[in-house]
Amino acid sequence: MGEPATTPCANCQRLEEQVRVQQAQLDAFTARFAALEANLASVQAQLAAARKDSSTSSKPPSSDIVKPPKPSPPPGQDKRHIGGQPGHPKHERLLFPPEQLTEPVHHYLLEICPDCGQGLQPAGDEPRVVQQIEFPIVPIQITEHQSHAGWCPQCCKVHYATLPAVVESGGLAGPRLTTLIAYLKGACHASFGVIRKFLRDVVHVTISRGQLVKIINKVSTALDDPYQELLTALPLQKLLNVDETGHKQNGQAWWTWCFRASLFTLFKIDPQRNAEVLIEVLGKEFKGVLGCDYFSAYRRYLREFGVLVQFCLAHFIRDVKFLLTLPDQRDQAYGTRLREALRGLFAVIHQRDELPPVVFQSRLEAARQSVLRAGTQNVPETRHSQNLAKRLTKHGEAYFQFMTTPGIEPTNNLAEQAIRFVVLDRIVTQGTRSEAGNRWCERIWTVIATCAQQGRSVFDYLYEAIKTRFEKTGPAPSLMPNAS
Repeated sequence: MGEPATTPCANCQRLEEQVRVQQAQLDAFTARFAALEANLASVQAQLAAARKDSSTSSKPPSSDIVKPPKPSPPPGQDKRHIGGQPGHPKHERLLFPPEQLTEPVHHYLLEICPDCGQGLQPAGDEPRVVQQIEFPIVPIQITEHQSHAGWCPQCCKVHYATLPAVVESGGLAGPRLTTLIAYLKGACHASFGVIRKFLRDVVHVTISRGQLVKIINKVSTALDDPYQELLTALPLQKLLNVDETGHKQNGQAWWTWCFRASLFTLFKIDPQRNAEVLIEVLGKEFKGVLGCDYFSAYRRYLREFGVLVQFCLAHFIRDVKFLLTLPDQRDQAYGTRLREALRGLFAVIHQRDELPPVVFQSRLEAARQSVLRAGTQNVPETRHSQNLAKRLTKHGEAYFQFMTTPGIEPTNNLAEQAIRFVVLDRIVTQGTRSEAGNRWCERIWTVIATCAQQGRSVFDYLYEAIKTRFEKTGPAPSLMPNAS
């Protein structure tokens, strides 16, 4: 006979039921904790993205709500104080040479000692020289030109005598006053209201806003040919840095594109921020190297037309720094490893002038390989790290074109520096209102940036261009550095 079945006692059943209930509660708490942990990680990642600033992204420094504190000086180095630094050579303004003086030299002699009243003898020391610059109270010249009428009995018409071309074209403002107005509007970021006040209070001439607009339009027309010459020359350049920034036209979002060549800079305002602008300006067979950031328009231009591109390493470094702000330690470890490799690369770049060319190139290649290894091997399975690794895998070579192309910079700082002037102008003027305003901005910004590159006077160039246009003596002076 078999053994009789045993029936669990009531206490055992009650304990088992309590264990099942507690296990269910524990499972629920575990699931809730996992959900909260995942939600916390998501919120921390969103917070890190929201805290992006100019040091961890491509955002401009002006967008930083709170300016990051300045880094502490290296160990053993004192804090830098305001003003001249110890050991810095003293700089003094040179005196004007005698041929530039417009007034006779004034001599002041002291015959009696101001302390004791004793008569003074010549000391033989060099006199203390103070040169003062001044301009006349009314630095204007007003002339009147009268074109007298004559009656032709044969034609039965009244004919007026021909005025000089510079008078007919210039109208109220002559070439130099027109240049002054254009300089104030373009180079000094002055509004039409500010220009009117300056002319009224300093030059003692009152000119209406409407007349000022007409004057600016004349200058814009005078600069058209030099601008078109540079626009035609852009596709032929071996090296170009390109960047873009926002522009407002009647409140609508447009874009200002900056094309910086080695010896000139050109600006173009366009409603689009895509590769169509690059295709329109540079064409489909651009043979140079394009320095730019990682914006999609440049990637499409690279993909569709095989253009050589130098992606900005400074932008890449900011993206690496962003990894260090993420909550996931895997992102932080990957970012730290990649940052150290990039530091090694730039340490070699800074030794360019100290090392023999062969040694420098060898070390640069080793540093490049180190960056690529750090960025593409042992990558954590996180979104931000994977995105950065895919970028290096797909476009890693495009970050190192500067190694094989003399003259190209590893960063896009040249274009970013050129475009800062436009950003300042945008803050003051709040954009444009018409197509004519766009053309004026394109041309005057191009003149200002190009003259700065070539060490030319913006005012002098504007005067020559306006004078040539008014006198109708030929084409405006070229902005190309090698033009006659």
